[in-house]
Amino acid sequence: MTDHSADAPRLTTRETADRLGVKPATVYAYVSRGQLTSRRDPEGRGSTFDAREVEALARKGRREPAAGGDTPRIRTRITLIDGDRYYFRGVDAAELAGRHHYEQIAEWLWTGTLHTEVRFTAPPEALAAARRSIEALPESSGSADRLRVAAIAAGVTDPLRFDLGRDAVLGVARMLIPTLVDALSPCGEPPHADAPIAERLWSRLTANRPDTASLRALDLALSLLIDHDLAASTLAVRVAASARAHPYAVVSAGLGTLDGPLHGAASGLAHRMLAEVLERGSAAAVVADHLRAGRPVPGLGHRLYSGPDPRAEALFAALERMPTAGAALGAARAVEAATARQTQLCGNVDLALAALSLASRMRPEAGETVFAVSRTAGWIAHALEEYREPGLRWRTSGQYDGPQPPRAVP
Repeated sequence: MTDHSADAPRLTTRETADRLGVKPATVYAYVSRGQLTSRRDPEGRGSTFDAREVEALARKGRREPAAGGDTPRIRTRITLIDGDRYYFRGVDAAELAGRHHYEQIAEWLWTGTLHTEVRFTAPPEALAAARRSIEALPESSGSADRLRVAAIAAGVTDPLRFDLGRDAVLGVARMLIPTLVDALSPCGEPPHADAPIAERLWSRLTANRPDTASLRALDLALSLLIDHDLAASTLAVRVAASARAHPYAVVSAGLGTLDGPLHGAASGLAHRMLAEVLERGSAAAVVADHLRAGRPVPGLGHRLYSGPDPRAEALFAALERMPTAGAALGAARAVEAATARQTQLCGNVDLALAALSLASRMRPEAGETVFAVSRTAGWIAHALEEYREPGLRWRTSGQYDGPQPPRAVP
């Protein structure tokens, strides 16, 4: 078979962006995710793209009306992403995370009030059930597996889990998050039961004794990741809540969606990449290996930001104050520099989270655990909103594209 790809029309980055209706930076985000392939212009004037490939992506992105009517629009008062910033209930999220702790920001999302004295407590019966469920899993179980079974086990112990009233759901939220954290096996000596979530989670992720800057970086990561509008896992949560699933099941739906390399597990891929950079002493070589194998470079770019990811900027700044983060932070910056000439993509929050986990001697999947624990608060906030909407508003019809049924015999 003859390959005619070399003869196919080529588009410049600007022409590609115009055809897709996006900014040029987003074009390179498509490249990093493997949705487009680029080729350097022979005259050195930038990248070019296969016109047919661009048109196929454009067709895929066009919205077709569903046969069963329009999909309901989701009205939310939780998170706004505007330009290259994002806001929690109208307040800049990065600035909020810089001034307050995770528990306080969770309360802000749930209630619209910043409580300065917040305590999250795991009920003994729920915690014992969650621990037993995790202990029964095989060694090969992943982070999302452990948290998911812990959420389900905790729910079974709660006879009031089907009460979807606001106060009842808030009560579940304040006990479920610490239950998920405290059910994980400690790597070192755990702190007292009333310690902040960041301190309790740290002891489950690494045996390293934390310093103040390290604990602050972990708390900041939890605070920054609480919500990010309608990410895939949050959409799953809204669907489950629309069906009137109880809060434990709603969180389980989010955890199930999170368990994938394109969402919550992305930081683990970035962690392994940074570790390889430090081992080999060359970011360029590691990046080249990814590209040669046809794999996107982990931790670069975000489809919602044309510039830097504000979550990554805030977390990178915190890492600069960590005594142990110099090497991991340097590896992350080297990866950005190695790809800057071609992709024009900035490091995203997955890369910053990977640098945090690597610097703290955590396992590669630690970032996924941080992501899941943090996002549980955002999922509960979306469930609270969805419980106030009409139930089962997500029933749409598919666009059937299979074999046609046989016609009736005359």
